[in-house]
Amino acid sequence: MKKRFILEGLCCPNCGAKIEGLINEKTASGKASVIFATKTLVLEGETEQDIQKLYRLSKDIVKAVEPEVSVIEEGCSSGKGHDNCGYCHDDHEHHHEHGENRGKKDIAAVICGAVLALSAVFAEHMGAPMLAYVALYVAAYIAVGCAVLVKSAKNIAHGEIFDENFLMAVASAGAMCIGEFLEGIMVMLLYRIGEALQDKAVAYSRNSISALLDIRPDYANIKTESGIKKTSPDLVSIGDIIVVKPGERIPLDGIVVSGRGSVDTSALTGESVPMYAEQGTEVLSGSINMSGALEIKTTCTYENSTVAGILEMTQHAAERKARTENFITRFAKVYTPIVTMAAVLVAVVPPIFLGDFSDWLYKGLMFLVMSCPCALVISVPLTFFGGIGGASKKGVLVKGGNVFDALAKADTVIFDKTGTLTGGSFQVQEIVPYKKDEKALLEICAYAEYMSNHPIAVSVTKAYGKEMSPERITGFEEIAGKGVKAIIDGKTVLAGNSKLVEAGENPENAAVVHIMEEGEYLGYILLCDKVKESAQGIGERLKRLKVRNTVILSGDRVEVCRKVAEETKADSFFGELLPGEKAEYIEKLKADSRGVIFVGDGINDAPALALADAGIAMGKFGSSAASEAADVVLMTDKPSGVEEAIKTARKTLRVAKQNIVFALAIKVAVMAAGLFGIANMWAAVFADVGVCFLAILNSMRMLKK
Repeated sequence: MKKRFILEGLCCPNCGAKIEGLINEKTASGKASVIFATKTLVLEGETEQDIQKLYRLSKDIVKAVEPEVSVIEEGCSSGKGHDNCGYCHDDHEHHHEHGENRGKKDIAAVICGAVLALSAVFAEHMGAPMLAYVALYVAAYIAVGCAVLVKSAKNIAHGEIFDENFLMAVASAGAMCIGEFLEGIMVMLLYRIGEALQDKAVAYSRNSISALLDIRPDYANIKTESGIKKTSPDLVSIGDIIVVKPGERIPLDGIVVSGRGSVDTSALTGESVPMYAEQGTEVLSGSINMSGALEIKTTCTYENSTVAGILEMTQHAAERKARTENFITRFAKVYTPIVTMAAVLVAVVPPIFLGDFSDWLYKGLMFLVMSCPCALVISVPLTFFGGIGGASKKGVLVKGGNVFDALAKADTVIFDKTGTLTGGSFQVQEIVPYKKDEKALLEICAYAEYMSNHPIAVSVTKAYGKEMSPERITGFEEIAGKGVKAIIDGKTVLAGNSKLVEAGENPENAAVVHIMEEGEYLGYILLCDKVKESAQGIGERLKRLKVRNTVILSGDRVEVCRKVAEETKADSFFGELLPGEKAEYIEKLKADSRGVIFVGDGINDAPALALADAGIAMGKFGSSAASEAADVVLMTDKPSGVEEAIKTARKTLRVAKQNIVFALAIKVAVMAAGLFGIANMWAAVFADVGVCFLAILNSMRMLKK
């Protein structure tokens, strides 16, 4: 089980990484994950007692690493319902206020320090006594750096030394001690300004992603005998009638029973063209009714609705971290101590041989300023978080940053056929009876298929079109990859493909349902399914993305698969496969590929989706089992979403690598320039907070559609 908490007041990404590492080091009965982008702490354990222990351990560690951060149960950080939360206590309001006032205090400190520093420069220039202008310099330094100095002292008292506050305090205080007053003040001044800009950029990024996911309905208008009643979507039951007025968001999935109008589904599917809805149209929660009042009969509870599933998948996707994110977390642990040691060596060793201790101490202090890895620890997770949020805006729900790794490297894409490449909405083209007439054969087949949800079965029962009597069916069995076996009016009926019923003809390029009753072959029904428009030529388009192999695996007949492969430009196809045989083919293809993506929609695709390096499911009309097993869910049900997923993954990794190379290159360059006396401490501050700010801005590119 999992429990999520908000780290109220967390502003240091490096500290977030430390908190995660310390919790995992000190626990043997659970796991912790800190997502700085959402200020979330995820605790995972087998029992509620494990979570309680982890929570108490986390509180102690957070207090040691970041004394001003509080651990608030998710849903309580706004203060609503706080008294009912089983974890957080009376320190909530204090920390909430602290977070709101931090920005104002930073601005006040910067202004006060700047005024005092300018006064000191003016006094020195005008020939004032040394004591007077030095006092002004010291006052300016204390004004702008007091908060950092105090926080550093508190952290040292808790055993946390190598954090950004300590490094900035030592570097700036060292500059003051060697007479570089203006340098010391400006280091602290630029650091505070950079931190404020960094916080603003991170907050903007978070808010931008939250805006992408702002699809939660606030209320539902439920129709009752006494009129329309506004209520919470959580309180609406299956089968209730809800009224959605123009401009309102549809709160639950359902079927339109009255009214007509246009529905904006862009927040779910990324499609800009509105969908026309009328009686009988299935509509999804999170969509917006643009015109005409609609009465909708709900088909699920809010907890199981489309919008709830999207929010759950996307908002918590950051818990599954990519390899790059995990690398940065490990890298940050060793980077700061190494650079700090280098700073000590630069300050101590060269003067022994070259003299000029003050100059080399200044250069060592520059190293200290640049030894904080915040640019990497903030920007890389934000890049993945932004990639997940940006993809969701296009109707591509990615369940974790780790999925991007698999999507980006994949060079083989495997498609299921029915419902994935084809529409899955078969139409009866011909009924060929051998023993009975067409109406009788269709009736027997419809009753046999009545309890199946396979697209072919649904199409047959729809073609029958008459009211059915389920009591006539006294037995039913679905035979994977073959068809169904049913007891109808006491007689055993088989309905399926040629593997189930070894008789009859097999026309090309169509689906065939053979029917047998009590061992006697009755005839067959011919159905056709069209290839989706977005699947036309998808093999060629994937080639342009350097996907070398596009494969179709299907339980349908080889002749039908060949026709679909021709239209989609797939490299190869395999038909008449059982679910187990699909898994065997995937294993073979994985052995010869850098990575395999499997795309499917049905219950029988769940094993294949789980087995592939990355599983992509059709989420709009696909089965819930497929969506659960998949790593990516396409809300558009369009195969072209596979291209979007691959491109987003590659762009995300590319931006993350850009940030890593940019941050490290600038730091190394400034360090080298500092050793040769070319760069000063102001450049070092830019190499820290300035580079971090630019890296965050680069990460925000992932939010662009």
